[in-house]
Amino acid sequence: MATAPTTGISGSIVDAAKALTLGLSTGLGAIGPGVGVGYLMGKTVESVARQPELRGELLSITFLGLALTEAITFYALLMGFVAFFLV
Repeated sequence: MATAPTTGISGSIVDAAKALTLGLSTGLGAIGPGVGVGYLMGKTVESVARQPELRGELLSITFLGLALTEAITFYALLMGFVAFFLV
């Protein structure tokens, strides 16, 4: 009685699950920072419109906030890579 090889099928399912995990972790991890960057830029434009003389100070603080907010996306990408390559 011959048995069907299951290693090829299960290996493909595992690879597909890993790819799905990588895509979902990065995509879902980018939603929060995307909302945060939009909110931050909107409030900066609003602040500059109210007090144009503070434009330089507001922009420097805004760029610091953008860098910290965007770092979250890279953490999500890193965790996706960990799940993809190490699990």
